[in-house]
Amino acid sequence: MSTHTDRLHDRKFVRTFFTTPTAVEGEDDSAKMLRRAAQLRGMEAPDVWVPDNEDATAPSMRDEGVENMIDVISEHGADFPGEIHPRVVWHRESPTTRYQGFQQILELADPDNGAVEHLDGFVIPEVGDIDDWKKADEFVTIVENEYGLPEGSLAMSVIVESGEAELALADLREEMGNPSNNLERLFLLVDGEVDYTKDMRAITPTGELPPWPELRHNTSRGASAAGLIAIDGPYDDIRDVDGYHERMTENQAKGMLGIWSLTPGQVVEANKSPLPPETGSWHLEVDDREVELEEEDGRYVYDGDEIDLEEASDDRYRLRVGSDERELDGDELTQELLDRTSYIPSLNDIVDSMEEFEAAKEAGKGAIAMERSATLAIDGIEVDISNDRMWDEATYQAAQTPITLFQDVYENRPDQHEKLAEIYGEDLVERALVVG
Repeated sequence: MSTHTDRLHDRKFVRTFFTTPTAVEGEDDSAKMLRRAAQLRGMEAPDVWVPDNEDATAPSMRDEGVENMIDVISEHGADFPGEIHPRVVWHRESPTTRYQGFQQILELADPDNGAVEHLDGFVIPEVGDIDDWKKADEFVTIVENEYGLPEGSLAMSVIVESGEAELALADLREEMGNPSNNLERLFLLVDGEVDYTKDMRAITPTGELPPWPELRHNTSRGASAAGLIAIDGPYDDIRDVDGYHERMTENQAKGMLGIWSLTPGQVVEANKSPLPPETGSWHLEVDDREVELEEEDGRYVYDGDEIDLEEASDDRYRLRVGSDERELDGDELTQELLDRTSYIPSLNDIVDSMEEFEAAKEAGKGAIAMERSATLAIDGIEVDISNDRMWDEATYQAAQTPITLFQDVYENRPDQHEKLAEIYGEDLVERALVVG
């Protein structure tokens, strides 16, 4: 008997979840957005494309949306570089809506229509408690048996848009693998903060969505416990690139490496965000925020107004940070700046460190110290800082996550090989593919 650890999907990571309306009113070709999305390639193409026959498509256009999906996916599906998971209609409190979703799955999966061979699964919105998840799973199982498809061949992803669905995350580990269901087909757990806010009856003074960090943490935890992949919901301000990056950085610290993308531009940003940077960078903490230091002639220069540094006398310095001013000797200054700095390693840094640790293990060493040093320049005064970080097996395993992500992307997205080589160089790409 299978267990919750039996993954029925190949992807270990999904960076981008991109939705597209299936039918647009008032257009000569109502499927034009589908056709455009189906031809995205490289960094503009998502890991998972979601032709959206629910919220993104008007109810009066959804029948036409199913026809459009069949036409476009049949024509372009074979060449699309990511996975294809249409979103159908569903609602935990509406048997009629659930039946409509079943009919949409039945039509899309019909081999005579030519689309199912290019489909990887379906996205089910507005799920409720775990029994509701099992209803959707059973419908997909019925469709697979109706058309002679292997059970579990169609993945199922759900959108967590209610308190019920959030509580169901805790039941997944126990339920998956029971012979009474095929929940092993589950693939993505996707947050839907808009409907979740409505379901929670939440209010904010500005009317904007609450950040819901608890929901994102719970979804990430549920995905980790059940061997699934967690995806954050949409970031509506599509022009706020900095805010989108900040959201992704917060998510990545929770283990949620994927995010909903609303435009090809957001897809590009989200495809690149979890990948290790091309070059390493030193950052300096200033007033509860981090400022990236500019590299000039091997020095890392702070050029701002929040920090002042001047010599007070021999080996004495006056350091002002905001309104706080102190006089420090050379050692104290070095320690203060060391405490305020952090280093973001590049892909090359990570590969170098992992290779060095692997060589040490081969030589019989269980742990080694790795030094990181830099020269900081503030107001023309140079200060050398350095620290040692102990690498043991646990550190090595933690460092593997960005490398495993890189390898997963390379394996599943050959259309991005050229761009990855352009960013990192072919030699580094080859090293990153074999380390670990």
